[in-house]
Amino acid sequence: MWLIEYRELIRIMTISELKVKYQSSILGFTWSLLNPLLMMLVLYFVFNNVFKATQNHFALYLLIGIVSWRFLSNGTMSAMASIVGKPSLVTKIRIPRQVLVLSVVLSSFISSILEFVVLLPLLFILGVGLSPYILLFPVIHLIFFMMVYGMSLILASLYVYYRDLNQIWEVIIQMGFFLSPIVYPLSTVPKEYLSYYMLNPVTVIIQMYRDILLYHTAPAPSDLAFAFLVGIAIVLLGSAVFKRLERRFAEEM
Repeated sequence: MWLIEYRELIRIMTISELKVKYQSSILGFTWSLLNPLLMMLVLYFVFNNVFKATQNHFALYLLIGIVSWRFLSNGTMSAMASIVGKPSLVTKIRIPRQVLVLSVVLSSFISSILEFVVLLPLLFILGVGLSPYILLFPVIHLIFFMMVYGMSLILASLYVYYRDLNQIWEVIIQMGFFLSPIVYPLSTVPKEYLSYYMLNPVTVIIQMYRDILLYHTAPAPSDLAFAFLVGIAIVLLGSAVFKRLERRFAEEM
């Protein structure tokens, strides 16, 4: 299996992606922390008066949603150009091209974990603390990783052929931000639409993060099962699309 055979290459490329991401920035990884915090402050002042009566610890509610969404947004946007951005590895070296996508998504995955780690002290500072359900975090984050990786395989392979896809995806990401429960509580969604709204797997993932970090409750087994099955399905679909389209990658570079 290529994951095992090329594990050292994946490790090296992932570390390289992390270094490239922060080496030209004065504040380095600090920007990854300031960005969601500043965004949280803006959204907090805009929406706090609207939702403070229906949502306790609204600042943490926002921050958990923003950090979660950043993994999806940053992971897919970065991975989209992972094939096009390394033409020599595509045309001159025989390696599984999925390695290029995986290394980028893994770097975003690690950055996301670090952002969640920095979030933990805020839980104590703001009086929420932690519960034993935090042990479920790796499970939820790995499921989310499968979703992001599967979507990235599709986007990276399509981007080789359609170079304006990044602009289209950026619009979709912006729409998805407001179609997911990041800046508003689920209780504001009309009950007649809630069952359809919960078909969005990202909504389920974000709610499970909040369950274990903010509400100190275990996610519903049905939510875990649904998210896991969707994650597997997206990886399988992404792998199938990637395998079908990669035949002409070298020609299109």
